[in-house]
Amino acid sequence: MPPIETLRTLLEQVRTGAMPIDAALASLHTAPCESLDCATVDHHRELRKGFPEVIYCAGKTPDQVATIAENLAARSLRLLGTRATPAQFAAAARKVPDLRYHESARCLYRQDPAAPRHPGIAIVAAGTSDLPVADEAALTLQVMGHEPLRITDVGVAGLHRLLARIPELLPARCVIVVAGMEGALPSVVAGLIPAPVIAVPTSVGYGASFGGLAALLGMLNACASGIATVNIDNGFGAAFMAAAINNQCLKAAATPASS
Repeated sequence: MPPIETLRTLLEQVRTGAMPIDAALASLHTAPCESLDCATVDHHRELRKGFPEVIYCAGKTPDQVATIAENLAARSLRLLGTRATPAQFAAAARKVPDLRYHESARCLYRQDPAAPRHPGIAIVAAGTSDLPVADEAALTLQVMGHEPLRITDVGVAGLHRLLARIPELLPARCVIVVAGMEGALPSVVAGLIPAPVIAVPTSVGYGASFGGLAALLGMLNACASGIATVNIDNGFGAAFMAAAINNQCLKAAATPASS
């Protein structure tokens, strides 16, 4: 049950007298976070942000990832771990039913099969070499309840490829653009569409790209308006921001206009 529904049920039980106030207080006392040997898990993250705490698996042992994943999975059907290795996934899968692994995105995840998938977000990748970062963004969005449009290999070296796809991008509420090398693609896309663009520099490129620093600086200095830039290779961060934008648009569309 989502945290907001759990809280609603708890308050209803207090209102009707089915749960004593002291019992409700005890339940709320343990709800915000839970201390494990290796982590302090934030169980109120889903209530505040609309999605459970995400496990950043890099630097953690397989057992640590498995322990955190098991704890999170007990509270929510949705689970996501980024920068996960096959060994970390194998350890977590022994404790979490239905856990899956996406090799290219380097993510372990579990989805709510009953959750809707909302359109409105597009992901544009400059080249095939940028796909791991684009895949991380796409998978994050899917687990969060969105179904992104994917457009791949339309970098500025062959600009006609992008121009042919612009009609597909025009309805989008937000577009994530993933590019390495000189990082010019987000500026081009932002100059052609009305939606905000989230630029993701990747570490793809030869020596003078400095592991994505050249693309990052290019995106920060983009001349087109409506671009925000996340960190190098941060497909997850771009997806979380895009989901927040799409969710607010969906909420606004569902709210009746005041007379």
